[in-house]
Amino acid sequence: MNISFIDLFSGIGGFHQAFTAAGAECIFANDNDEKAASQYLLNYKGSGEYFFPGSISKWTTDKNFMVPKHNILVAGFPCQPFSIAGVSKKNALGQKHGFLDKTQGTLFFDIVKILKKRKPDAFLLENVKNLKYHNRGDTFLTIMEALSGLGYIVPEPQIVDAVNFVPQHRERIFIIGFRKKHRHVFQFPEVRKQRYDLVKFLDKDVDSKYTLTPKLWAYLQAYKAKHKAAGNGFGYGLIEPGIDTHTRTISARYYKDGAEALISQCNGALPRRLTPTECSRLMGFPKRYKFRGISDTEAYKQFGNAVVVPVASLMAQSVVEQLSLVLKKKN
Repeated sequence: MNISFIDLFSGIGGFHQAFTAAGAECIFANDNDEKAASQYLLNYKGSGEYFFPGSISKWTTDKNFMVPKHNILVAGFPCQPFSIAGVSKKNALGQKHGFLDKTQGTLFFDIVKILKKRKPDAFLLENVKNLKYHNRGDTFLTIMEALSGLGYIVPEPQIVDAVNFVPQHRERIFIIGFRKKHRHVFQFPEVRKQRYDLVKFLDKDVDSKYTLTPKLWAYLQAYKAKHKAAGNGFGYGLIEPGIDTHTRTISARYYKDGAEALISQCNGALPRRLTPTECSRLMGFPKRYKFRGISDTEAYKQFGNAVVVPVASLMAQSVVEQLSLVLKKKN
């Protein structure tokens, strides 16, 4: 039985990688980022036929509803309105966040619109861990109530740390539901604790352009000292290859200074940023994944916004297998 899925807020295609490997077929994909879209189209054969660029709202109007019927809705919807860093920034600027953010927070309601109209058999949503605690839990409660009200059985979402799949600490929440008519409660797969050799994920020869300038290194040291004196942990993360087992979370802001994951170098050299190739490995993308026509800055942004492929693959495999059994019983 063929299982189809749609890939919303697709980025560079981490979920595409995962669900196609699980045997599902992508029949609709969308992202508003032109640079990310270019990499998606470059890497996935035939995606030009089903990739619809621009805001998802453009393709879900009453007069122009282009999303086809499908079995599984997959969406790593924009997390900035719910992330700790995103909320702090918006509070500092006096801006609204979460569902009150008119540009990003309400994108969840486009998901609701599609679920309501197409009624897929299942969905998988992914976001930052802080989604569960945003606005004292009200945002999360709103999401869960909306999904249940649309006719889905949604078990307690699971927070998964990618450190058990790659040497990067990266916690993300997965919300998965099946339509109530199937009378199936999704069973999350077991996550086995594993550790990886970080050194094997790093390049042996690295261009000097990734080494921090003395000015930037001095700034980061002063910044960390300032916050340490204030009693908080803000500052850079310095990794000692061969000693440290993993990096901190690689974020979309990594291009600015690389502060969250700097690599210590020998012979008195200043620390360096990770290279885009190293970021690709730490996000679990396969070696065959091609990156062309974009700057390092764009690459860092895209990897920072991506899903760790091995984590997505574990979830995708479970969703596809369980849905296949459910549909098989129906027939």
